[in-house]
Amino acid sequence: MATLAEFVRDHDPDRFLTVLFAPPERREALFALYAFNFEVARIREIVSDAMIGQIRLQWWRDALAEIAAGKAPRAHEVVQPLAQAIADFELPLDAFERLLDARELDLDDQPPPTLASLSSYLDGASAALIELALAALGTGGEGRAAAHGAGIGYGLAGLLRALPFHAGSRRLYLPADHLARHGVEAEDVFAGQPSPGLKALVGELAGHAREHLDEAAEEARKLPRQARAALLPVSIARGWLKDLAGQGHDPFAPVPPRPLRRLLRVGSAALGGRL
Repeated sequence: MATLAEFVRDHDPDRFLTVLFAPPERREALFALYAFNFEVARIREIVSDAMIGQIRLQWWRDALAEIAAGKAPRAHEVVQPLAQAIADFELPLDAFERLLDARELDLDDQPPPTLASLSSYLDGASAALIELALAALGTGGEGRAAAHGAGIGYGLAGLLRALPFHAGSRRLYLPADHLARHGVEAEDVFAGQPSPGLKALVGELAGHAREHLDEAAEEARKLPRQARAALLPVSIARGWLKDLAGQGHDPFAPVPPRPLRRLLRVGSAALGGRL
């Protein structure tokens, strides 16, 4: 495996970029967290059935339990630096548990029944990671509210952005009750058909994402400046939602990547601009 920084750069370039705005002595811990997140987030993509996914998630649960018990970390290129980060910055183990519990839900291909259940999933899959990153940046427990808003907003925007990818593998994260209310059939989504109902549904969920991002930006003002690197995904998500609105909330319309614009947006936020 390459260095952790190279690993995160190759597999999670947006979060790699945010780490560059963190204090140098905290960056390795963030790279360890984001490498761990990638390892568990991709389980659904690389397993042939849910049982194998459960086994892989249990491996990570056992590895974290051993770290918590003070045992030597497993000889794994992510586990060892993760153990060091946990020890150095007293990272909350319950946040790891929430994240793993959420990733277990990925193994069920049924859409979440309600927006509330989707938000609960994102609180684990996305907000828990931001909570851990804030802890690594020295906020203690003060960043939970900011992490909650940022995680749900970023996660929801990310799911809308990834809708074509998930549809291609017949996975659907849009709430079932919202699908029914807008008259959207799952098969139409899987077929890549951007109906008026789907556009309205995506627009409604994008609005919810913006509300959570605004909540996170307000809470971020209460945190020390060095914690901002963990919340820079808020700025990235705003860009995704802006692109989505510009294409009429058609999730299947191609959007060209704009890495320079993203870099400038993140840099602006890091220097004290609006998240």
